[in-house]
Amino acid sequence: MLDAIKSFVARRIVRHESGAQSAEGQSGPSGVQVAACALLLELAYADDEFSPVERAHIESALRRHFDLDEATMRDLLELAETERRQSIDHYQFTRTITQQYDLGQKMVLAEVMWGVILADGDMRRREDYLVRKLANLLGLAPAYLAQARRAASPPS
Repeated sequence: MLDAIKSFVARRIVRHESGAQSAEGQSGPSGVQVAACALLLELAYADDEFSPVERAHIESALRRHFDLDEATMRDLLELAETERRQSIDHYQFTRTITQQYDLGQKMVLAEVMWGVILADGDMRRREDYLVRKLANLLGLAPAYLAQARRAASPPS
């Protein structure tokens, strides 16, 4: 049973890895984009409240880092939300990212993850735990995660 679930999840992510073609012939979100966005959404929901400021931070990061237009960004958010809700764990997303991102790209993602957590001005224990867990699954050392947090923190 577990193998069947893993196979199903792997097929869903692989389907997006090269970017699905839309009806207009434009490329849709790639698997790594879906995976990164799903992790950001997971962090936003970690405190049981997806605030407008967290949503704005995620949308801004997606547009900036993936160079997406508004329609593609909305598609990515919708697809990532569906994948996030249907996932059984975070490994499927972190595995896709570790296979395709180098250390610098993972550091940027970690900075954006901290930005989501800090966006609403209230960091909860569950958020702190989850970002550390995700960083571990991404293969980021604690020193890199601390550096990403400093970079994402608002100036005091």
